[in-house]
Amino acid sequence: MIPQLLAKLVEKKDLSESEMEKAFEFIMDGKATPAQIAAFITALRMKGETVEEICGAAKAMIKKAHTVHIRKEKEDILLDVCGTGGDAHNTFNISTACAFVLAAGGIKIAKHGNRSVSSKCGSADVLEALGVKIELSSEAVKRCIEQIGIGFLFAPLFHPAMKYAALPRREIGIRT
Repeated sequence: MIPQLLAKLVEKKDLSESEMEKAFEFIMDGKATPAQIAAFITALRMKGETVEEICGAAKAMIKKAHTVHIRKEKEDILLDVCGTGGDAHNTFNISTACAFVLAAGGIKIAKHGNRSVSSKCGSADVLEALGVKIELSSEAVKRCIEQIGIGFLFAPLFHPAMKYAALPRREIGIRT
């Protein structure tokens, strides 16, 4: 599966939403080799991701993610704040700062994040430096969001199927 899609990407052809969803499921099921994963995400980055490709990847990730069910009032807004990582400009972790500002403004925040992969520091690195416990259960994150307006969803715990892509992403060292 990955070699056929990789051939399309190398030719700068877009993948359909369905192709991308199936590719991500294949990767997250542990069926792709590390070399296939590295080649696939590099080719995708070089071509540039389309909306359809991002939607397909997101659908596959949502299927595999551990969920947190938040009780909220009708007027409540729940916002998921997640940075892209590896901006190559040596900026500080903007998404984490943004999450605090939004939460202070009354917006309930579900902050997804991880340790640094291709940047100076990831959200988890920042929060740990601030003394925040990052490895929380779904129930604990739910309580944080409901009681104080912000909770951190540590990627390895809430997206365990992404473990197959972690090493190839770290080794290629570019934002993917």
